[in-house]
Amino acid sequence: MVRLIDCFSKVQGREGEGGLPAPPFFPSDSARGVNNSPYSRVQHNMDATKTLGMTSAISLAKPKPSDLEHTRELEEYLAKAGMFETDSELNHRFEVLGKLNSLVTTWIKDVSINVKNMPPQIAETVGGKICTFGSYRLGVAGQGADIDALCVAPRHIERSDYFTSFYDLLRSQPEVTEMRAVEEAFVPVIKMKYEGIEIDLLFARLALKEVPDSVDLRDDTILKNLDEKCVRSLNGCRVTDEILRQVPNRESFRLALRAIKLWAKRHGVYSNVLGYLGGVSWAMLVARTCQLYPNATASTLVEKFFLVFSKWTWPAPVYLKQPYDAKLGFKVWDPRVNVQDRFHLMPIITPAYPQQNSTFNTSQSTRAVMVEEFKAGLQITEDIMLGKATWDKLFQPPNFFMKYKHYLVVIAGARTAEDHLEWYGLVESKIRHLISSLEHNAAIKTVHINPATFTCVDPEYAQTPHSSWFLGVDFNKSENINIDLTNDINKFVEVVYKQSTYNKAYKEGMEVNCKHVKRKQLGQYLTQEVLDRYKPKVGDEGGQPRPIAQKRKSDPISPDSPSTASTESTKKAKIEGDSLPHQASLNGDDSNISMDEAYTTSTSVPSLTAEINGNQQSLPLSS
Repeated sequence: MVRLIDCFSKVQGREGEGGLPAPPFFPSDSARGVNNSPYSRVQHNMDATKTLGMTSAISLAKPKPSDLEHTRELEEYLAKAGMFETDSELNHRFEVLGKLNSLVTTWIKDVSINVKNMPPQIAETVGGKICTFGSYRLGVAGQGADIDALCVAPRHIERSDYFTSFYDLLRSQPEVTEMRAVEEAFVPVIKMKYEGIEIDLLFARLALKEVPDSVDLRDDTILKNLDEKCVRSLNGCRVTDEILRQVPNRESFRLALRAIKLWAKRHGVYSNVLGYLGGVSWAMLVARTCQLYPNATASTLVEKFFLVFSKWTWPAPVYLKQPYDAKLGFKVWDPRVNVQDRFHLMPIITPAYPQQNSTFNTSQSTRAVMVEEFKAGLQITEDIMLGKATWDKLFQPPNFFMKYKHYLVVIAGARTAEDHLEWYGLVESKIRHLISSLEHNAAIKTVHINPATFTCVDPEYAQTPHSSWFLGVDFNKSENINIDLTNDINKFVEVVYKQSTYNKAYKEGMEVNCKHVKRKQLGQYLTQEVLDRYKPKVGDEGGQPRPIAQKRKSDPISPDSPSTASTESTKKAKIEGDSLPHQASLNGDDSNISMDEAYTTSTSVPSLTAEINGNQQSLPLSS
């Protein structure tokens, strides 16, 4: 522990400075807070001559004084919103990771000696360590943010050891609370709070006798002879570090990413599990914007972000670099080879091998909601740049609970708080199946899920640990007919109970209920405080942005967006099958092209300005 703290004092917030490299769990090249503002000093890592990404930059324009002023105002707003962690919080996170790192090395040594019968002198050298990824590693963690981490072990340590002896070791620590293992997940994980900090801890077993501190996880050969779960776990770190290598200015990238993450959370489009985008996807979209505008300040990048992705012709994939095949036998995202990849609606491709689509959960409805939010964001940021609005307007939540006449509320409840912790995650992971089923209902135009969870004021749930999600439902225009959603709801409930039975997670008292709620009935489930939170502020034009103005000459879009349960269990669900009248539909992005067109087209979108050449090429994998 002394070694780790000493290293922290010498690193001074920047990898490679102070004479020592940062430990693997330190935020890479981190920029912190208003007092360490990248705009209060020279931006040192800008290289306008370097081309990053699949195409050349759209603009190499240098910042104007007004851009710097807008960026200063943005940074001040983000600081007030808690998007920068304090020095004490940063130190606390570092200490917690140091303790976890010590636990890992102690555990690996103990297993090596007592289980694998390794001589103690050899066990002392096998190593093992904690690495971080996600927002903490990117250097954009805000106050109260969780930490994504990876336990890297040598080849004689099995995943079964991790989920047994290491799990027991963690559980015996008084600092650890709310701990649970999700061993059967797509990426197996142990979730917990350590001294109040939420941590998702993955596991990867390398095909190495020893795991020294100097091991380079960026090297593709590190993946040799590994199973799929270890590769997926390692990719968190590999992708995070590759994203940072693909941006021309890390400080501008970080501040813009903090802004986009806050915007996405406030506007209800931040949730990979529910079909929106998760943290890594937002990071890649911001990184792509940085590549297209390498000299732009953060405020300009935020505006250009909305410009680029409100015009993007999905399912054209977003790449940060040319994809390649390292010939290690792992499947990479390629719709020309993998049929299932052709059905992805909003592909954002990770830059590290094996390249994967980070948005495979996205549905027609969630994509339509995000595109609509991109368009609204563009209108608001244009006003901000013209001095007609402040940053507060961009981050104001939309009025979700006034947007629709009809809602579905999904309520997950359990007998105890411990049971609910596990049940909540399972139900949330299956809501996208309900969305998919409703999308295939001919009477429904759009389903809009709000990723926030709420506590119901309904007396039925007053004494029960529970969580609720609300889905706005928009219906196609038709003659007066009765619409029955019972079958769609029943299928969702059946999926939940079957999965909980398969995972042996179901416990007596666990229930999932789905009810139809009209707008005027929302007060029966939500407090007035919650409903008021979504109301537009006085003088905010009713929450509606102005029509899009004429674009400035610096507003072309990216040249790489092309043109063109058992029956008995099921009875536990409470379903209110009211007849649902129709209403006007949500205006989303109803354009669509085939995946073949999206992947191979060499033309650029219509109405590009003359300064942009149609230089988008097809994207072959190296042979």
